Amino acid sequence: MNTRGENGPILVLGGTGHYGRHIIRSLLQKGQSVRVLSRNAANARQVLGDGAEIVEGDITSRKSVVEALKGTKAVVISVSAFTPRLIRRLRLIERDSVLMVLEEAHKAGISRVVYISVYDIREDLIARLHSDIARIKLDIETTLRESGFNWTVLGAAPSMEIFFAMIRRSIMMVPGGGPPALPTVSPVDVGEIAAQTVLRDDLGGKRIRMTGPEAISFQEAARRISEITGRRVRYRSIPLIPLKIVSMVTYPLNPFLRHLVGMIELMNSFPPDVVTEVPQDHQWLVNTFSYTPTTLEMEARARIRV
Repeated sequence: MNTRGENGPILVLGGTGHYGRHIIRSLLQKGQSVRVLSRNAANARQVLGDGAEIVEGDITSRKSVVEALKGTKAVVISVSAFTPRLIRRLRLIERDSVLMVLEEAHKAGISRVVYISVYDIREDLIARLHSDIARIKLDIETTLRESGFNWTVLGAAPSMEIFFAMIRRSIMMVPGGGPPALPTVSPVDVGEIAAQTVLRDDLGGKRIRMTGPEAISFQEAARRISEITGRRVRYRSIPLIPLKIVSMVTYPLNPFLRHLVGMIELMNSFPPDVVTEVPQDHQWLVNTFSYTPTTLEMEARARIRV
């Protein structure tokens, strides 16, 4: 049965998350109707305002998913369980539930699907670092490629938030020191690119890497943030081994720490050949989408105003 609404809303899953809220904002600015599935409607309303339709329910519930999909014309999946509260349900939320969403979307006759993934997928790196999160993303991407959906995968570079999140008392403390250069992207840019992508018909079957204008090191980021804010931020590399040992000792009591260490290891192992392709990846975005890219300096200035 085809229940897809050609003029219906776009369903954004993970709509209150780090990227999801920006995707919704960009869609609403374009006059699109948007629907969100949230476990807590009141909290979602507080985060998103009054523009989006909110369906209260859980992505792990087939009944909730079926209800949220009714009448929608497209789905954007920006789901993340990478929080201390949700990490134990990582596989259920990010893999099993997303696969169920795809199954029900197919039944409902919805063809357009945009999936927010990681910047680049390397099976050898996933195997070496035992990255559960990257493996899950790969599983979903593989399913989409083998499906009949009009799909687009948006591989997001690490959020620019990573630079600011590591600053404590004017010191940017980086476990393992970070890679020589790292592509990052503003969540505002992710929101705009994802919104434009889901509204277009010419990007189906593509995997697009989303990055800011350049790849930079944590040390360079600290220097630039210092210049913009007028407050000196010192870069400090701290050993990763003690944190890794603690994560092993405290697991399974604290599974989040183990996953966090895994993500840090993945970041420190960022493939150099992928970094060299950042300028061309970014130029392709500028040529393909209509938006003003956010630089690290712009992000830092925005934080000063806040």
